[in-house]
Amino acid sequence: MSIFKYYPRNIETIDKETEKKIFKYSLIIPLAIVIVFWLVKLVENLYHLDLTRFGILPLHVEGLPGILFSPFIHSSYDHLISNSVPFLILMFALLYFYRGLGYRIFFLIYFLSGVCVWLGGRESWHIGASGIVYGLASFLFFSGVFRRDASLLTIGIIVVFLYGSMFWGIFPLKPEISWESHLWGSVSGLIMAYYYRHQGPVRPIASWENEPEEDDESDLAEDEINPEEPDMSDEEVVSH
Repeated sequence: MSIFKYYPRNIETIDKETEKKIFKYSLIIPLAIVIVFWLVKLVENLYHLDLTRFGILPLHVEGLPGILFSPFIHSSYDHLISNSVPFLILMFALLYFYRGLGYRIFFLIYFLSGVCVWLGGRESWHIGASGIVYGLASFLFFSGVFRRDASLLTIGIIVVFLYGSMFWGIFPLKPEISWESHLWGSVSGLIMAYYYRHQGPVRPIASWENEPEEDDESDLAEDEINPEEPDMSDEEVVSH
C-alpha cells in the first residue's frame, strides 16, 4: 500500500490518522501470520495429524515443499509459543521501520533460509518458524550497524537485549533443535541487511555535518593576517 512509502524520520509530515493506519497495518500482517501458525497446530491436534512430512528434508525432492510450508509447522505448543512472540515483535518492527521494503526482505529471508537448509541441513525433517525469527533479528541488528543510524541501531540493541540468548541457537548444541535453520536464517538476514543498506530508511544529515571545520577557517585567517611571518619549523627541529 502507498502508506508504506513513508519513514519514521519523516513522521512530522504525517498526520495522526495516517500514522495510526501505518501502525495498524504493520501489526495486522504479523498477527495474521501468527494466527495461521496456531490454526495449523490446532487442526493438527484436533484431527490427530502429523504434518512433519511437510517440513524440509534436505537434498530430497519430497522435502522441497517444506521450504514453503515448514515455518507453519511446530512440534509442540512450547515450540509454537517460543516462535510466535519474537516473530510478532520482529516482523512488526520490520514492516514499521522499513516501509515499502519490509515485505520484500521478509520473503527473501523466508525463501533464502529455507533453500539453504534444504541444501545444507542434516538428513532430518526441519520444521518451525525459528529460521525466519533468526533472519529478522539478524537483519534488524545488522541493518542498524551498516546504516550507522542511531535510531535503527537502537532497534538492533533492543533485539540483542531481548533475544541475546538466540546467539547460541546457531550452534549444534542440542540434536533435537534445527540449528541449521537458525544459522542460515541469521546468515540470510545479514546478507539482506548488507544488500539493502542503501535502500529504505535514510539516516538524516545533522546540520553540523555540513558546516566547515573551524580549525581550517582559523588557520586561513592567520595566514591572511600574517602573510610574511617566517616559518620557524626548521629551526625548531634543529634546536631539539
